Amino acid sequence: MTALDRRLLSDNTAVGPDGMLAVGGCSIADVAAEYGTPVFIYDEQHLRDRCREAVAAFGQDRVIYATKAFLCRAMARLAYDEGMLLDVASGGELHVAMAAGVPASACTLHGNNKSTAELRQAIAAGVKHVIVDSFDECDRIDALHAAGVGPVPDVVLRITPGVSAHTHEFISTGQNDSKFGFNLANGDADRAVDRARRSASMNLVGVHCHIGSNVFEASSFAKAAEVMADFAVPLDLPELVLGGGLGVAYIEGEEAPTITQWGNVLLDACESLGVRSRVSVEPGRSIAAAAAMTVYTVGTIKDIPGVRTYVSVDGGMSDNPRPVLYGSGYESFLPRCVDDERELTARLVGKHCESGDVLAFAARLPTDLAVGDLLAMPVTGAYGHSMGSNYNKITRPPVVFCADGDARLVVRRESFDDLLATDVFVEG
Repeated sequence: MTALDRRLLSDNTAVGPDGMLAVGGCSIADVAAEYGTPVFIYDEQHLRDRCREAVAAFGQDRVIYATKAFLCRAMARLAYDEGMLLDVASGGELHVAMAAGVPASACTLHGNNKSTAELRQAIAAGVKHVIVDSFDECDRIDALHAAGVGPVPDVVLRITPGVSAHTHEFISTGQNDSKFGFNLANGDADRAVDRARRSASMNLVGVHCHIGSNVFEASSFAKAAEVMADFAVPLDLPELVLGGGLGVAYIEGEEAPTITQWGNVLLDACESLGVRSRVSVEPGRSIAAAAAMTVYTVGTIKDIPGVRTYVSVDGGMSDNPRPVLYGSGYESFLPRCVDDERELTARLVGKHCESGDVLAFAARLPTDLAVGDLLAMPVTGAYGHSMGSNYNKITRPPVVFCADGDARLVVRRESFDDLLATDVFVEG
């Protein structure tokens, strides 16, 4: 058994004189004492540096942050201030981005089943692009135009390129059997281009593809670029969006391309394939995931001799459903002794009334683990907060940004009264 691989921690972490790990100059113990646990602790400078790396790799206004990975007003504003556009996948995400002062013109709207209300909201606000996903969506845009909703939106057509990414089937999106986009193989993509070009309600400016999420093989992106170039070059449209999906290392032994390496692969491929369109991408996970850790408090340690040891913490599937949904792996460690050997193997579980409430099926932890210890899981900055729930009416955790010794609350912990905010109850 080995100590935690520190490469899984965010950039600005260090062990303080008292042996406690600090993020952005803020002691994890101090943050937990002030804001309670569970708590998402983000390394703010790490977020900024990944945004800057992406903009440097692809160019100004060519990187569109996928807000589904992690969104709050502070994150929306941070990404925008660092030169990124924002990809929103619902009216709610657009509302949050605009509430942060991000102009609609810096947002692009995604979604395989956009409602008429969402399309009206986005078009009226003046989003940069609507990424059109189906013929039914074309019908809705036509109807809004006929009803006088304007201006005529610039649209990008999402194409399903028939490229299968090496990732979990639930987050693979580029294969022919997909709920997303216009299928290239069966001719739907060509028909969509023809319709959009003839439409008075849409201004076709480009095409788009996305092959999946948490993809580790750079060759998968190069293959998608090749397929899309074959389709896009003859169209001679100004925009080619090659999506996101760049993976990150979650556990010891995993390796993923850097954003810079990803950029080199995609841009070199497009240049060699004769792409004249402006190439854009939509990173999300690679910006946010490694920037954060979730810190819990150990509440129960239950050893069942000859079976296993269960370690229960005060969060669980309500703040990180990925292990249950995708079988995703995570490491865990004690912030008070980050470099200690982890010789205890235990099942790390949450507090929900659900046997499947598992955070790590075979967590490695120090043998002196005790009730009351702070326990941290790194690389939880993407698809934790954003996929959180109130299962068992658990209040969702706060989000804290740490930088230069300052711990800044950006999302407060929900209260019990928050659980009643939408509950309509008439006594009697």
